[in-house]
Amino acid sequence: QVQLVESGGGLVQAGGSLRLSCAASGRTVSSHNMGWFLQAPGKEREFVAALTWSGRSTYYADSVKGRFTISRDNAKNTAYLQMNSLKPEDTAVYYCAADGAQYLRTIRTLPRWYDYWGQGAQVTVSS
Repeated sequence: QVQLVESGGGLVQAGGSLRLSCAASGRTVSSHNMGWFLQAPGKEREFVAALTWSGRSTYYADSVKGRFTISRDNAKNTAYLQMNSLKPEDTAVYYCAADGAQYLRTIRTLPRWYDYWGQGAQVTVSS
């Protein structure tokens, strides 16, 4: 079983940066695509970014393209989300997740494909 734990959330002013980390334990996630999702109050969970198990391919939601960067360090069993130029509308709980399949070459963006989830990290951007 895989356990994911996010860290690095917090309060930041608009235009600032935060780096979220997602540490996996239980077993390696190096063969799984990893994704980040956000959920704002009263809204459904939505896709933010994901990358393949190899790290060679990435995909971003239009709303974060050019501002957020997803990466992973398979040696540390950890994924990251670097968030720059933050906006108040980025305020949400951010979740990391591991796709249930292994060695996928394509990136899936629907939450239902991701079997393992962290507990979430609150990101609040003040104006």
